[in-house]
This record gives sequence, structure tokens and C-alpha cells, in this order.
Amino acid sequence: MGLQSRYWYHIYMNELTKNGRTSVQVIEITEDQDGQRIDNYLSRVLKGIPKSRIYRLLRKGQVRVNKGRIKPNHRLKKGDMVRVPPVTLEDESTPRLPDSLLTAIEASILFENDDCLVVNKPSGLAVHAGSGLKFGLIDVAKAIRPGQPYLELVHRLDRETSGCLLLAKNRKALTCFHDQFKAGTVIKKYLAGVAGTWTGGKKTVSAPLRKNVMQGGERMVEVQADGKMAVSHFTPLQQYKQLCLMEVELETGRTHQIRVHAAYEGHPVAGDSKYGDREYNQWIKSKGLKRLFLHSHWLELVLPGQDDSIQLTTPLPSELNDVLNALE
Repeated sequence: MGLQSRYWYHIYMNELTKNGRTSVQVIEITEDQDGQRIDNYLSRVLKGIPKSRIYRLLRKGQVRVNKGRIKPNHRLKKGDMVRVPPVTLEDESTPRLPDSLLTAIEASILFENDDCLVVNKPSGLAVHAGSGLKFGLIDVAKAIRPGQPYLELVHRLDRETSGCLLLAKNRKALTCFHDQFKAGTVIKKYLAGVAGTWTGGKKTVSAPLRKNVMQGGERMVEVQADGKMAVSHFTPLQQYKQLCLMEVELETGRTHQIRVHAAYEGHPVAGDSKYGDREYNQWIKSKGLKRLFLHSHWLELVLPGQDDSIQLTTPLPSELNDVLNALE
């Protein structure tokens, strides 16, 4: 099939039919998509379709690459032709993103170039849709950059955590950043308000963490000997009434690492409903805290094609500063 014919064939096959059902799509893999796993690629193409349905499509052979069946871990290559079968969308309507949110995220951009976008993510906004959420920050980012063909999250922040969040604008940049995260060369620092009076000064917490431990019907992360090693450096900045403002630097990036390590030391993060102290959270709420007191304020890494690192910082949000003022 010639390039022009293939282009019009893609446009034709990519059109949506009525009643919320997609048509068959035959899509040519671009350079930016080279190296992606097919299951992750399909999650982006079939937006809103659960991963379980995607794996079922792959298992039944309804997804083909160059007319052949593949497994979920198959890596795509530039020039591959991917057949995506028709699916019925569970929710036909695309959620309308609030104009105020689009404006707020546009104003929160800390840095942008041809390779990446760094956003000061607000607390309360998840990075991805799911679990009852119709949109996440990635959807907002794509909405404010509609002409950007590639935009992917490099790492994640918990929904209630605010601060520096990095997105890649091309596959090469994504790989570059991922390599730095895996090598441990990315410097990540957080500001955290932890419960109580901290004594002993700076402390390194080195305790292995295990995910998906069931406790009272809820999935938790716990310190366990058979977990993955996790290292956090806690540096007290200022002591307030029953709250210590900490800077926490991570050597590893485990799920809920700061929250679990802080609770393990007997000083849970203020406002943490999952690992914190209920009575303390009620007290600190009376002082004006309405969210998790955790903010990613420093991200340091090397941009693609550069030798020197870049430091991206954002100060403590005003709503958290107000709590500190109330405690003075």
C-alpha cells in the first residue's frame, strides 16, 4: 500500500461509527511510538477501555500487528501496521473539562520545551482517569496542548500530592527520562508536614516496602522484610505546634513511600487518611488543613541532549502556608 493510499485508508478506518462503536482502525506506528508495548499503546488508542478488555482482545487475536497475532508484551516498531478491532465505548460522552481547570493548569506550567512539559500539579487532581474519575491531569495537559501529537507522563504523584510533575513530548525524551529515574540520578525533594514533635535532627529511613497488603479490606503499602528496598532522607526545617515541616529527599520511588516511612517513624504525614492518625487529622483539620500535607517542590534532571542538569522548583502552596501560619 502506498503512503498516500495508506494515509487515506487510516483516515477512513479511524472514523467513529454511530451508537458509540468504533470502526476498525489500521494504524501505522511512528518513530515516537517505536518500542512501546502493544498493551500500553492500545490503552492510549482505546481511551476509556479497561485493561481487562484490552488483554481479552489480544488473547482472542482481534488485535494484529502486520497481520499476525501478538502477545501483550510485544514491542512495536516504526512502520508496523496495527489492526485495532471495533469496540463499543462504555461511556459515549467525552467528559467536558472545566474551563477554570484548563486555565489553572496552563498557568501552573513551570517549564516547557520541545521535549517536555513540567506542571505544578494541584492537590485533588489524579494523574490518570479511573476509579470513578473521568479525567486526570494527562487529559487536561492534552486539552491545553491539542496540537501536540505525543504527551505522556514520565512519573506519577498521588492524587492528594501537589507539585512538580514531568511529561514527555516524544518517545526519545520519555526513554531518556525513564533511564535517569531507573539509574537513580533524578533528584526528587518534597515538603511534608508530619505529626508531632520531631527529635534527633536529620534521619535516613531505609525500610523495604511491600505493595497490596490487605488490611481491613483495603490495599495498603507496608514495611515488610520481603518488600522492595526504599530509602528516604528526612530533614526537619521548622517545628510548629504539633507539626514539623520536613524536606524529604527520595533515593527510590516506591508507591506511598514518604507516607509509609513517615508513619513508620511515628510521625505520619498530616491529613493522611490512609496511613495517618485519625484524631490528629481531626485536630489539624480544625487548623485549616483540608488536604494531604505533601508537596513535590524540587525536581532535578538532565534534559535530552544536554550535559548539565536543570532544577525545577515550586514553593509550598498557599493553603499549606496558611496552616503553618495558624500553628505559629
